[in-house]
Amino acid sequence: MSSLEIFAVAVGLAMDAFAVSLAAAAAGWVTDRRARFRLWFHFGLFQGLMPVLGWFAGARVNRWVAAWDHWLAFLLLAWIGARMIRGGWRGGQDSQDAGSDPTRGRNLVGLSVATSIDALAVGFSFACLDVSVWRPSLVIGLVAALFSLGGCLLGGRLGRAVGPRLEAIGGVVLVLVGLRILVVGLMN
Repeated sequence: MSSLEIFAVAVGLAMDAFAVSLAAAAAGWVTDRRARFRLWFHFGLFQGLMPVLGWFAGARVNRWVAAWDHWLAFLLLAWIGARMIRGGWRGGQDSQDAGSDPTRGRNLVGLSVATSIDALAVGFSFACLDVSVWRPSLVIGLVAALFSLGGCLLGGRLGRAVGPRLEAIGGVVLVLVGLRILVVGLMN
């Protein structure tokens, strides 16, 4: 695989992480460097590790996982998105408790898994094509981390400009990203 092809795959995979980071920051959840770090670190880590897991699992498991991976991603994103929508309608910042924070705990892990399931499938395809996974995984992880950081920075500016009810809009974005993943998965 050429460097350009690897970079193109990495950018495609990073788009979900970018959208989620943008939505979380715009909704007011990413208020400091620590929250920003948690998002870009976890999204980059999961995006970088999932192709390796997919590569090791190989093509035999691909048929089984491909039947439901898009459902898992959709359900995770829809669940977290619905919580953000509910929080946004309850009044923005006042509704932001630690249990709803997409930059912490199970919400962060769920978002990290949901946005990186496509990278697992890429790892499967690398195994089928007999392509080494190490360099592409590193590039995929770094690009996802950088796109997540960019989403946090841009989303923070957008959130300050638009207001606290943007949490509900961020939740809608998460649900739409999940729907896109589901529709693409069902069409394949």
